[in-house]
Parts: sequence; structure tokens; C-alpha cells
Amino acid sequence: MKRHVLVDVDSSWSKIAPGVRRMVIHTNHLMMVVVEFTNGPADYPDPFHDHPHEQVSYVAEGHLRLFVEGAGDMELKKGDMFAIPSGIPHTIQTLSPVVCIVDSFTPLRQDFIEPTKK
Repeated sequence: MKRHVLVDVDSSWSKIAPGVRRMVIHTNHLMMVVVEFTNGPADYPDPFHDHPHEQVSYVAEGHLRLFVEGAGDMELKKGDMFAIPSGIPHTIQTLSPVVCIVDSFTPLRQDFIEPTKK
């Protein structure tokens, strides 16, 4: 059986805000984004945002509160997962000093890819 493993990928950390960085890896149809917050706990949630992409996320480290429009809020900790349908406003508030989330999006978020090509 032939195996194909892609190891030479251009994925490195990018600072996206003070105390927040992300690393993006993708193929033609699959995207994974690791987001690390080291500026917590936050006094208040980030602003709500939405996007046309479906999102599933895994809390790899820390403790956070997830806010989803129409569904209220819930506290999540390491090992928890959540899904956000396309177009639904949502945000988080970090509740621990460090939070790490692993996000997957479909379709690919071109706004996350293009800055890394510069």
C-alpha cells in the first residue's frame, strides 16, 4: 500500500492581536486553524462575528465561555467541542490565562490563507 504524507507545509504562527496568535494548515478542501490566547482571563467577551463558513471547534486547553446568538452561552473546558452553522453570530470569552482552540472550517477561509501568501 502506498502512503502519501505531506510534511513540507507552510504553517507558522501569526500574531492576530495582542496575546492572540494562530497557525493555519489546509489542503484544497480541508482547513484546520489553531488559535492560542495567552491574554486571559478576559473581562468581557470579544465582539460577535459571523462568517459563511461552517465551523467545528475543539478546546485543546483552558476554559472559555461560548456565546451563540439565539442559543445563549455555555462554559467549555479542555476536551469540549462545539459547532457553529454558517452565518450564525458567535464569540468567546476566555476564562483562564491560556486558551487554545482547534477550529475546522468549510469551505476554506480565504481571509486566513491570503495573508500568509504575502
